Amino acid sequence: MGDPSARTLRLLSLLQQRRYWAGPDLAGRLGVSARTLRRDVDRLRELGYPVEAQRGVDGGYQLAPGAALPPLVLDDEEAVALAVGLQTAAQSAVAGTAESSVRALAKVVQVMPTRLRRRVEALRAVTDPVPWAGPRHFVDPEALTVVAQACRDEERLSFGYTAADATPSERHVEPHRLVTLGRRWYLVGYDLDRGDWRSFRLDRLARPRPTGTRFAPRWLPAEGAVAFVRAGTTGQGGPTAVEFLVDAPAGRVRARIGRWARVEDDGPGRSRVHMEADGLDWPAFAIGTLGAEVTVVSPPELLQQLHEWGRRFGRAGPDQD
Repeated sequence: MGDPSARTLRLLSLLQQRRYWAGPDLAGRLGVSARTLRRDVDRLRELGYPVEAQRGVDGGYQLAPGAALPPLVLDDEEAVALAVGLQTAAQSAVAGTAESSVRALAKVVQVMPTRLRRRVEALRAVTDPVPWAGPRHFVDPEALTVVAQACRDEERLSFGYTAADATPSERHVEPHRLVTLGRRWYLVGYDLDRGDWRSFRLDRLARPRPTGTRFAPRWLPAEGAVAFVRAGTTGQGGPTAVEFLVDAPAGRVRARIGRWARVEDDGPGRSRVHMEADGLDWPAFAIGTLGAEVTVVSPPELLQQLHEWGRRFGRAGPDQD
């Protein structure tokens, strides 16, 4: 590889793929001498990438965390948002996306300063994901990380909150867990002012502030945070749980809608699908893409929706004499 610029980028990519490279192995991958490799490493250091070298017969190189992010032209919030986005994409069932996201995530986190790595880890550690569908509900990334750290550190939290009827209030909470459900973020916590457990939508939450007061975790009156949020949103315009059977193998169904649903084997050539959706249009559309016989388990409103769509589609063609 004769072009120094291209070779430098290739060197950076290799250093981000593996924690440690023996010098001869790295030089061999680049097709250069040990002396040229040292010059390329020096060039990376001049650009701000913290490359550590171990001398000797078994010497080698590794990319170390820096005091600040390498020159990616990202601020702290963008870096955290990038890592969170890659973690979400890493759970995708779309072919090729998950593996690529994991590789990219490993590269980003490896060179993150410790303070940012702790924030990303806090967000991952206290979040329970659920397959989603429906519109986005935007959350301030700074608020998200503040709440995540308070959950992890078991530290009481104060924040402003706007209820569904637009009533504002100030809340004092012992945060327990973050949940993603129906493309919404929820905080599950013990409301100190009301003396009971509550779930809070993060897109309605403002100005979260850690109080510095630690607390002993309480027992959550539910099987888990996800179950608690589901119970609290039932009948209140929250996500709808959808379940249906498909006369097709689970692998085929996952290839079509696996990113937005949980697909299970349900016998030879048959699968069971679970979804969370803010409405029934998306589940109906997903069923239409499967090209297989479907039996709706719940809710009954979905079956009514499919019948209505079928009648509407039947009227789409020209009248037959």
